[in-house]
Amino acid sequence: MEHDRKRTRAWVLHPDIKSDSARRDAEPALGEAVALAAALPDLDVAGANVVRLPKAHAGMLFGSGKIEELAAVLKGEEVELVLIDGPVSPVQQRNLEKAWKVKILDRTGLILEIFSDRARTREGVLQVEMAALSYQRTRLVRAWTHLERQRGGLGFVGGPGETQIEADRRAIDDQLVRLRRQLDKVVKTRTLHRAARAKVPYPIVALVGYTNAGKSTLFNRLTGAEVMAKDMLFATLDPTMRRVVLPDGPEVIMSDTVGFISDLPTELVASFRATLEEVLAADVVLHVRDISHAETQNQANDVEAILASLGVDAERPRIEVWNKLDQLDPEQAEARRQRAEREEGVHAISALTGEGLDGLLADIALQLQGARLLEDLELSFAQGKQRAWLFQQDVVQEETQTETGFQLTVLWTGKQKAQFETL
Repeated sequence: MEHDRKRTRAWVLHPDIKSDSARRDAEPALGEAVALAAALPDLDVAGANVVRLPKAHAGMLFGSGKIEELAAVLKGEEVELVLIDGPVSPVQQRNLEKAWKVKILDRTGLILEIFSDRARTREGVLQVEMAALSYQRTRLVRAWTHLERQRGGLGFVGGPGETQIEADRRAIDDQLVRLRRQLDKVVKTRTLHRAARAKVPYPIVALVGYTNAGKSTLFNRLTGAEVMAKDMLFATLDPTMRRVVLPDGPEVIMSDTVGFISDLPTELVASFRATLEEVLAADVVLHVRDISHAETQNQANDVEAILASLGVDAERPRIEVWNKLDQLDPEQAEARRQRAEREEGVHAISALTGEGLDGLLADIALQLQGARLLEDLELSFAQGKQRAWLFQQDVVQEETQTETGFQLTVLWTGKQKAQFETL
């Protein structure tokens, strides 16, 4: 029981604001917010509800009647933390915390908490810290008395002294500059790692998708790796890479990426660009969708929009993977299978049961025929025709003469390799 006492009792509210042009469907949005809260190990979600509003109130977000009504609920449920699924201004946060006597976290704050709980690599950690500081900087309002006091002398020397709030802001800015420098170093070394990897250029297959679509389960199934795969939003934050040998195809590097989410606050999109950089280097992008989810189409649109904003061009080979067939009833699953067969570049699978994976792997190998592989060849002096063909194809990177013939390093496609073998 000791453990339970340490968990924070939380309540999730989704404000459904009529006047908001970017308004989302309230019930699924609330469900997603509850799943986000459940992704934090030390939270205990006591309850959740949608709050319908004609418009947001500047100072309190909600109207006074609704605030009183919720105050009674929160007190009765002994709630310590309220998660508001949407943006909350610093003033609204302060006023609500006073009215309800609880801690308030908005959507950005919650996602940041999850990010910091999950970041594993040095770069991931730095990115989270920077996003958290930028977020905190906007929250520096005169909320507590210590922020009101003047810091500095009596005003006789060097002007009136700076307020605590300005000092806090400066400290944050200094810290941001420091983190940015560290991050540049980390990114530089990662660029070097990438350059080193480019010398043995296995094609890269990147898994992308909405959070909780089953990417990590698929990744584990294909690579035999034990990446944390839980039915949980944002279970993966750092790009994880593993080698996979495709049946009758090349060896590839598979990369699992952070899950996308709708309304990801802009400061977070920027700070997590790095975790998606691997996608830009990918030869094939697998877009994994939870086909059993009610909002699957909207989620897919969100993912496509983020890919476009990252600069992943439409020409890049892309395969759409309709996952979680096992979550559908047999009739629906069959309908999905048949539709996927009719559509080009779509595979209906279950990462959990393994259904449909052979066809998916064969398609990946097919898409990679244009990808180039680096290989070493040894030719005897008698193989002049083959050697001439390689130079004609402009695939020779390096050549040294040996006692028995030539040693060549070639960068070629699977198709060229197959042609060479028939010579």
